[in-house]
Amino acid sequence: MDRPARRVPPLRQECLVQVAEDLAESGMKLVADIIGGACASGGTLVDVPLANVISNSTARAPAGHHSRVLQECRAPCPTEMSDRSAHLRWRGLGSSAALSARDGRSILLVAARIAGIALAVAAGNTPGGSMAAELSVAPPSCLELGLVACPQPFDRELPPARDMLSWDQAHRVIGFRNSYRLYRGDVFHANGAAAQELPPAATPLPAIHYLMDGTTFTLEDYLEHQSVTGLLILKNGRILYEHYGHGNTDRTLWTSRSVAKSVVSVLVGMAIREGLIRSLDASVIEYVPELRGSAWTDVHIRQLLQHTSGVAWNEEYGDPRSDFATLTRCEAAAQPYPCIMRLLKSLHRRPGIAPGAAWSYNTAGAWLLGLVLERAAHTTLAHFLETRLWSRVPMEADGVWQALVPGKVDMGGHGFNATLRDWGRFALFVENGGHLPNGQVLVPDDWLTQSVTWTKARGSVTPSSPDGQFGYQWWYSGVDVNRPDPEGANDTARETFWALGIYGQAIAIDRAQHLVLVQWSVWEHAESPPSLYDEQVLFFGAVARAVREAR
Repeated sequence: MDRPARRVPPLRQECLVQVAEDLAESGMKLVADIIGGACASGGTLVDVPLANVISNSTARAPAGHHSRVLQECRAPCPTEMSDRSAHLRWRGLGSSAALSARDGRSILLVAARIAGIALAVAAGNTPGGSMAAELSVAPPSCLELGLVACPQPFDRELPPARDMLSWDQAHRVIGFRNSYRLYRGDVFHANGAAAQELPPAATPLPAIHYLMDGTTFTLEDYLEHQSVTGLLILKNGRILYEHYGHGNTDRTLWTSRSVAKSVVSVLVGMAIREGLIRSLDASVIEYVPELRGSAWTDVHIRQLLQHTSGVAWNEEYGDPRSDFATLTRCEAAAQPYPCIMRLLKSLHRRPGIAPGAAWSYNTAGAWLLGLVLERAAHTTLAHFLETRLWSRVPMEADGVWQALVPGKVDMGGHGFNATLRDWGRFALFVENGGHLPNGQVLVPDDWLTQSVTWTKARGSVTPSSPDGQFGYQWWYSGVDVNRPDPEGANDTARETFWALGIYGQAIAIDRAQHLVLVQWSVWEHAESPPSLYDEQVLFFGAVARAVREAR
């Protein structure tokens, strides 16, 4: 039950300014004592209705309406701000709801929004459109998710999620940096402590030149060819190069696409070490018994990791009738989980193909792997990631994992959203053998070796990848055997493993050279032309060579 609200004096500009100053001095700590102190001293708490009305009423309010709100707004003051059941009233726009103070995070988010209002007033902004624009830094969607800070930029108009495979590049930029809003999501929190440092390298990235099909290209050419929206290069844990394009910032949460599969691979390793998953040779139906009698009945966890289940699946991104296209529409449906489960139960086995015999890329199996982990750990992928890794590195910012049933089931095949530097910190954790910065190891000793031991199942071995191209949801990526490699990029490729997602998302890790690349992109097509993959390998090889020669 809500506590009775205590009335406080009319809102005054000096009170707004004082709240902003208090928040700034506190470094945005948990603000229960700040808010409680303002109430106890008879001061005025800036109330959420102020934010709500000011930021949303410009289109319909008469002149002077904002000033009247500033004078007439009242603030409820819970008697115990530390009480988990405390509520701040959210009124305005003709609706009434409540925002719970869950572990202090919601209070903190409201305070952040309060600070934005107060600082705008302190700066002398006149009420109206400029004030409304200032308030957009903390949109309701951030509050609803529970993010401590709102990602930037915040695009007002979003493309339809169900059309993801047919977005043009401009819409893909907007869609990929707002995927945490397009789909339901579960937040994985950083713990608020100082993030793992990523200091600048002592010397900047040398000039990069790479030869492709007889033409020499530069770093700037690479950014253009690859439609790069974010690029981070780390050497020995230090930033050699960092770039944001198409309006992205260091506060952008960019979606991973299938790079998330490699994240799940690492999480499975953690679950193995903790004994939550007893063996990679355990049957899938041991954890997901509702699939008994389906095409997945005899499939083991290892075969999900290696994409050798033998279950027929059409991953063709350009075919609107493909299984993957159906999966994409399910994700945008009102009830995505039962839609996807029906899709999995409808699948058939490839004739004559036993589990483990043939490799075939399969996002349905990757999602099922995530579900196995969730059943084994009795929690979501987001929460498992948060408690094992994200809050312990610690990372710099909260991230969001696309959820099919918030708080219960996340999307294991993709849907990981994080900042560029936190993608880099994840890559450093892997490059460091699954060790936290404090030295604690979170995966089995041989997990990474197993993960990048490429399966030789039929389909994985090709002329360009004679030792196989896929491990535990990590890739080998080399220059096509028919493309000249005069600068020896394949020498680096043999020491490198990749996390790859459609439209150009990538993490490359060369453990021998302690070199990491993280790339965000919006290719025009999901996987074509294939030369774009070759260019990634040639570019990374050129970076490795330039760094070696600069020593």
